[in-house]
Amino acid sequence: MELCARAAADYRYLLSRNYRPGPALEFIGNHFQLTRKERDMLFRAVCSPALAESRKAKTVSGNSLKGARLIVDGYNCLITLENAMRGRPLVQSNDGFIRDMERIFRKFRPTNHTKTAWTHISGLLSDFPPSYCLVFLDYSMKASGELAARIRRWLSDAGHRGTCCTVKCTEKRIARLKGIKCSADSVIIDSADQVFDLSGFIIMNRLGIKPIRLPVDERHGVS
Repeated sequence: MELCARAAADYRYLLSRNYRPGPALEFIGNHFQLTRKERDMLFRAVCSPALAESRKAKTVSGNSLKGARLIVDGYNCLITLENAMRGRPLVQSNDGFIRDMERIFRKFRPTNHTKTAWTHISGLLSDFPPSYCLVFLDYSMKASGELAARIRRWLSDAGHRGTCCTVKCTEKRIARLKGIKCSADSVIIDSADQVFDLSGFIIMNRLGIKPIRLPVDERHGVS
């Protein structure tokens, strides 16, 4: 972990000097001889100081969900929660958002964990009832239509106002809508006015799981 912390500090330094994330990560990864998982951790855990502050400034609290219109990035939230429940590694970025480190998006299939993950989301909606909850799923994922129908039923059974639908490009569709965006996806966060780390909130406050957090110091150069 010490090696990753040193690499994270240098990666952050390059990002703060406007290096593009891809080339900067390749340079730092090669320099420290990081594994693919370690590089994935850095990519999810570190952004430039300016970007981190921008994302934190638009992040809202749970109380802000009351009476608000929620736009939920379904797979992003469900996959992160399922990975947390399975004990898979999570990392908290310097932008405050919690992300998993698995590469399973296209491989994801609904399981019994999916219903449990949604139960946690439903509990949060009950505690901070929004005016409406709109959940989006990527239609290209296998069984998305079936899962969307299940989520609509779960919303209705719990008395939550909202729906779930499948769309071609989740990020673009969510970006066009008004409301609090619930996702840890950097593209969605950066295009939003208000964001809420729905899965991260549940992980920290309901599941009591502490993610990995790399110490990113104020070093002024590359090792």
